[in-house]
Amino acid sequence: GLWWVCVRGVLLSACVSANLFFVTGHMTDLLFTEKDLVTSLKDYIRAEESKLEQIKKWADKLDVLSAAATQDPEGFLGHPVNAFKLMKRLNTEWGELESLVLTDVSDVFISNLTIQRQYFPNDDDQTGAAKALMRLQDTYQLDTNAISTGELPGLTLTVDDCYDLGKVVYSEADYYHTELWMAQALRQLDQGETSRAVDAVTVLDYLSYSVYQQGELERALEFTRRLLDLDPTHQRANGNLKYFEYQLAKQKKVEKVEEKEEESKVRQRRESKDDYLPERKKYEQLCRGQGIKLTPRRQSRLFCRYYDNNRHPRYVIGPVQQEDEWDSPHIVRYHNIVSEKDMEKVKELAKPRLRRATVHDPHTGKLTTAHYRVSKSAWLGAYEHPVVDKINQLIEDVTGLNVKTAEDLQVANYGLGGQYEPHFDFGRKDEPDAFEELGTGNRIATWLLYMTDVQAGGATVFTDIGAAVKPKKGTAVFWYNLYPSGEGDYRTRHAACPVLLGNKWVSNKWIHERGQEFRRRCSLNETD
Repeated sequence: GLWWVCVRGVLLSACVSANLFFVTGHMTDLLFTEKDLVTSLKDYIRAEESKLEQIKKWADKLDVLSAAATQDPEGFLGHPVNAFKLMKRLNTEWGELESLVLTDVSDVFISNLTIQRQYFPNDDDQTGAAKALMRLQDTYQLDTNAISTGELPGLTLTVDDCYDLGKVVYSEADYYHTELWMAQALRQLDQGETSRAVDAVTVLDYLSYSVYQQGELERALEFTRRLLDLDPTHQRANGNLKYFEYQLAKQKKVEKVEEKEEESKVRQRRESKDDYLPERKKYEQLCRGQGIKLTPRRQSRLFCRYYDNNRHPRYVIGPVQQEDEWDSPHIVRYHNIVSEKDMEKVKELAKPRLRRATVHDPHTGKLTTAHYRVSKSAWLGAYEHPVVDKINQLIEDVTGLNVKTAEDLQVANYGLGGQYEPHFDFGRKDEPDAFEELGTGNRIATWLLYMTDVQAGGATVFTDIGAAVKPKKGTAVFWYNLYPSGEGDYRTRHAACPVLLGNKWVSNKWIHERGQEFRRRCSLNETD
């Protein structure tokens, strides 16, 4: 038989009877594309080496021949065979050598590169990847040195890498991160790392301007003076030196109290940045595992159980493993709910269709992309493959809700820094009816299936209640977005934390109100 032991947060199952895998899916293709290009490049190198080897042998042979011939030219040419061979070489063989030298053996490689280049990332993709690193840096409070020197599992960053990151965010007028990454590039240069493309003068130029833009005149002046020590003729730095000195003298005339207030503003701006709101602070804390409101009293109300959904025929003999993740609102997790084979099939079906994920615009009610949702998604209908239909039926059997009026299965892939910032799944009263075209009412409930484990990051956090749910492959999380009265439960505001290490695949089903009239009865109490 099957036995199952539940300790809060830990589930152990075993069979005691013998009978008894700027999104990652596409980036994987890029890795194999690059591998093919490296193979093609090596083939080209071998062809070039073979050509040069033929030329070298010919040159070596002629070197020996001409050295002997020029010692006694008349005696050498007095032999009729030597005279004939000289004519032949100059008339024929040197022409053949010219053809060999002019032979372009790069055709195959260049053709392959041209074909593959259409799939290469562009400037926007590189900028997106850089922004993803900044997101991770902020959310998980990562030090630039820790990232660059490989303290996180993975490869290190070179001076050029740090400089390029700084340049990308500089172009976005993000002077806070420009300073961090240019300072790291300078640190590595000071430690003796060499670079063919970047020098300390260039880095210091960016550094002085980025700290100046953050209101730190003294540091801007310090970096400018250091730059001029290295390059006294630097035109922009000489101009900046005079300007910074003038501004600093002017600033020192300001009253001490006002100066402290300004320093406080600068510090606040540097620490929190303009786009940071209190909720974002809470969101980032929860992503780091801080601020979770799981008190001993609340924890004592959370249980694990075998669940058969009121003796549903499918689960009377083989009930599912259900675990409480939160008490109010009630969030549950179902363990080992979808097989590895079925999850791989869902990913296989979705991968060719992955597109930048969209959200409902609260002003227009239409679907649009948004900076706060960074993932790629695809929609799968039940008619497309038996596995999709099977999962839909599973959701209906486990939740007891009608999925015929639900939206198609959405599959999302979160790669480097992939996230979905705090949001509601349901439509609010103060915005256009996001689901009017569907004619199925609001989103009554959410089913979220984790199809991969994630090495670090990627948790689903509920910012209002202070809950965090970690991804676990093969498990699904379920909660109601609406009260039985049909009113939205604002406590369900949630977010997907950035993926720090690994690859996150999820699929979700948004279940709607229509069809649930006799499955989840209404209540007159708005919050009941």
